[in-house]
Amino acid sequence: MELEEHTVKEIYQGVRGIAVKVLDRIERTDSYLEKLLDYEIKNAELTGADKALLYEIVHGVVRWMGRLDWILSGFYKGQFSKAIPNLKNALRVALYQVMFLDKVPEYAIVNEAVDFVKKLQGQKRADITNAVLRNIIRSKHQLRYPDPDENLLGYLVAYYSHPAWLVKRWLERYGRQNAESLMHANNERPYLTLKMNNLKVSEGEFESLLDSVGLKFTKGVFLKEYYKLNNLTNIKNWQYFQEGYFNVQDESAGIACKLLDPKPGERVLDLCAAPGGKSAFIADLMDNKGEIVAVDKFELRNNQMDTNLKRLGVNIVKTVTVDAFEFEDEQLFDKVILDAPCSGLGTLSKKPDIKWKKDMLDIRKLAELQTRLIQKASTLVKPGGVLVYSTCTIEPEENIEIVQKFLNDNKDFEIEHAGKLFKGDIVTMEGFIQTLPHLHKIDGAFSARLIKKIV
Repeated sequence: MELEEHTVKEIYQGVRGIAVKVLDRIERTDSYLEKLLDYEIKNAELTGADKALLYEIVHGVVRWMGRLDWILSGFYKGQFSKAIPNLKNALRVALYQVMFLDKVPEYAIVNEAVDFVKKLQGQKRADITNAVLRNIIRSKHQLRYPDPDENLLGYLVAYYSHPAWLVKRWLERYGRQNAESLMHANNERPYLTLKMNNLKVSEGEFESLLDSVGLKFTKGVFLKEYYKLNNLTNIKNWQYFQEGYFNVQDESAGIACKLLDPKPGERVLDLCAAPGGKSAFIADLMDNKGEIVAVDKFELRNNQMDTNLKRLGVNIVKTVTVDAFEFEDEQLFDKVILDAPCSGLGTLSKKPDIKWKKDMLDIRKLAELQTRLIQKASTLVKPGGVLVYSTCTIEPEENIEIVQKFLNDNKDFEIEHAGKLFKGDIVTMEGFIQTLPHLHKIDGAFSARLIKKIV
């Protein structure tokens, strides 16, 4: 066994070898990209630059897998989709570098891929790898995709690297131009957004800190506490992260907290709380005065939440380890936020593997869970209190349809129009919040503010 592990480590060495290993596991298991990548980055003996390259290659291959596979299928003799995962992923890693990165010469990319496949699969498959990659390089400026005039769906699927079921839905919902813009935004390299912690630092002080280390930023579009960094950096190693001056959180997540509009001294419930970013912002908005109960069913996630809240100086949050459906409290809450488990299809620039792992069946199953959760959350709101339902998806079955069904079944609740707290096109005609990556330059997210009537 030791020999096998040693051999595996030798074969999957270096950035590209580890990238193939991670991609194999994403394809073979239910594991998500971030967890697998985090593990390798923590445990592999790589320099900072190599870790950044590993992140770039794995994210890039997963993001562009549809286009890469379309190209490879045209040059691979036989069915590329039926090739063994190691060979497929070695070809994808090499082709991603050829198509999207320019620091390594093409001959070196090919040689490295050929050597890797030879070690793992022998000379025959190494020769196939060599032939496929060299033929693509010779033809890379004349690559042909499906003709959009004859097969628009096929073209969009291949060129923008999204699954057909999702492209079809978005074409019907948004039209071609907006669907293309949305997919283009999903394929952008992810940005990093910091949420300033008002409990520890003022706006001016925080901007001075960013300036002092040369971090260029763009202010939040909708919320002043948010700062989008213009370049990715290992921000969590910075002293001021350790000291709790900020959290890493997309601006879209903060919008749901602002929609809740919590006040100092109130009693608030965060029903599906981990990893705790919303609880932290709510405590910030409450000036750390009052009580927040944060519920999650996994003890490990609650322990991580406690650690993060302590770092941020938040002391009004009580974490409770229990399934949301089993949570009970003697007192009803002034305000309840339900950030429901969802497909995550608004976060594809950060989590590109989601588009390959989810399908319509997942959305239907999630909608059933979301329907039950919003019903449960509603029983914990006091008369005159507020319930905010939010997700990080853009799919109607998980958003507007959930809320409308809930309102039809619960006449003691009514929507409060989000236009009272927000301006602009993130507020829908119905009074909900819906952000879209291509229009608002933040993650796609939904939230609705519901009031429990006083009878």
